[in-house]
Amino acid sequence: MEEERVEGQIRDDERVEPPHVTILHKTRAWRLALRTGMFLDRVPPPREVPPELEDLVWQKRKQLRRKWDEMYPENPVFSQEDER
Repeated sequence: MEEERVEGQIRDDERVEPPHVTILHKTRAWRLALRTGMFLDRVPPPREVPPELEDLVWQKRKQLRRKWDEMYPENPVFSQEDER
């Protein structure tokens, strides 16, 4: 049986969006906010993301936040004021 492919990525041309990672599974995509860990969209339903996958992405949030900040320095995950 072929393994299901699941991917998390920070897409290009997202500079005006809230910082997020996109979880891709087959033809579905869920956007998870890098500031709060909340899903940004209601469709597809966030409850359909396997909890262990959501946990894995959230465990990698520091790396994902750094990557976002590299790609979009004008829209960082946290401003310097937030980090104080």
